Amino acid sequence: MTPTELAPRFFIAVAVILLFCKGVAWLLGRAGQPAVVSEMLAGVLLGPSLLGLLLPDVQDALFPVPLLPVLYVVGQVGLVLFMFQAGYAFGAHRVTGLAGTAGAVSLAGVATPLVLGVLLVLATSRAVPIRAEGTSLGVSAAFVGVALAITAFPMLARIITERGQAATRHGTLSLASGAIDDMVAWIMLAVVLAFASGRSGPAIVTAGGAVLFGLVLWLAGRRTTAALMTARGLDDRARLLGMVVLLFLVAWYTDEIGLYAVFGAFAVGVVMPRTANTDRVVDTLTPVAATVFLPLFFTYSGLRTEFGLLGSPPVLLFALACVTAAVVGKFGACWAAARIRGEPQGVALRVGALMNARGLMQLIALNVGLEAGIVNGSLFTVLVLVALVTTLMTTPLLSWIERREARTVTTAPTQALAGWQ
Repeated sequence: MTPTELAPRFFIAVAVILLFCKGVAWLLGRAGQPAVVSEMLAGVLLGPSLLGLLLPDVQDALFPVPLLPVLYVVGQVGLVLFMFQAGYAFGAHRVTGLAGTAGAVSLAGVATPLVLGVLLVLATSRAVPIRAEGTSLGVSAAFVGVALAITAFPMLARIITERGQAATRHGTLSLASGAIDDMVAWIMLAVVLAFASGRSGPAIVTAGGAVLFGLVLWLAGRRTTAALMTARGLDDRARLLGMVVLLFLVAWYTDEIGLYAVFGAFAVGVVMPRTANTDRVVDTLTPVAATVFLPLFFTYSGLRTEFGLLGSPPVLLFALACVTAAVVGKFGACWAAARIRGEPQGVALRVGALMNARGLMQLIALNVGLEAGIVNGSLFTVLVLVALVTTLMTTPLLSWIERREARTVTTAPTQALAGWQ
C-alpha cells in the first residue's frame, strides 16, 4: 500500500481504536477497573482473539498488514511519553522511613517470581513450544522470569492515588517497593536482551552504551533538565518543545545501543527536577499519551495476541502454571515479606495485591522481547494472559480486603457485648 492509501486507513483505524477503548473503559469502569485495564482488554478484543475470529474480513480491512508498522511507531511515541511520566512519578516516591521493609518486599517480589518463572520454563521446555527459533533455553527462561517479576508501578501509583491512600502505610510501602521492583526488573531485562544477541559485539555495545548513558545522566542529567525547566527566557511552549526533543534524542540513543527507547525515557523522567514548570510539562504530555497514543500500542499488542493458541493443551497448562507462579511469586511473596517485617495483616495483603499487578509494564517488556526475536507467538499470548489476569485481580482484591476488615470491625463490638452478657 502507498502512503496515500495508508493515510485514510490509519485515520479510520485510530478512530475505531479510541472509540472502542472508551466503550470498554466505560463498561469496566462501572466494575471499578482503571482505564488502563480496559484498554489492555480492548486491544486484545480487536485482535485475532475476537474480532479476527468473528469477523476476519472486517479486521483485515481495519488493520491491514502494512498498517501495523505505522501503529507500532505511533504507539512507541506514546510509550516514550508514558515512560517519561512513569519515571517522573518514580522520582517523587523516595524510600524514606520504610527503606528496610520496602527493600525486603521488593527483593521478595523480584526474586520469587524470577526463580519460579525460570524453573517453570526449564521443567516444561521439552513439552511446550514457547521458545523462539534460535533462542537458547537459558534466555527464554530468564525472560519469563523477568516478565513475571515486573510490577505495574504507574498503575499501582494511579490506583493508590484514586483511592486517596497515598498517605497510608500500605500506600507508601507499595509505592516504595514497586519503584524499587520496577527499576531492578528493567535492569534485568536489559541484561537478558544483551545476552540474547548471542554475540559479543552487540552485548559490548549495549553494556558500554549503557555505562556511557548512565555517566552522562549522572553528571549532566539533572543540570541539563533543571536548566531547561528553570531558564527565565523560555516559556511553557519552549520548555515543552525542548522536553520532547530531549526525550526523542534519548529514545533514539537507547534504541541504537539496544536498550530500547522506554529505558531512556524512564531514566530522563527520574532525573527531572521537581518544579512547577516540570509539573506543567508532564501534565501537558501525559493526557496526550494516555488518551491517544497508548491505545494504539495496546491494539498493536492485541493484534499479535492469539488466544486460539491456548487451545493446545500443553500451552494452556503452561499458561495456567504461569498465572499461578505469577500470583504466588508476587502476591504471596510480597505479603509474606511484609508480614515477616512486622506489618499488620491488612497492610501486608494490600501490598501483595498492588504489587501483583503487571499491567502495561509487562506488555511493554513482551513487545520488546518480541521485537528482539526472543519471544514467539505462544509465549507472547501466555504472558499477555498473565498481565491481564493479574491486573484484573487488583481492584477486586483490594475491595475484598476492605470488606473483610469492615466485617471484622463490625463483629468485634458484637462479640465483646456478647462476652459481657
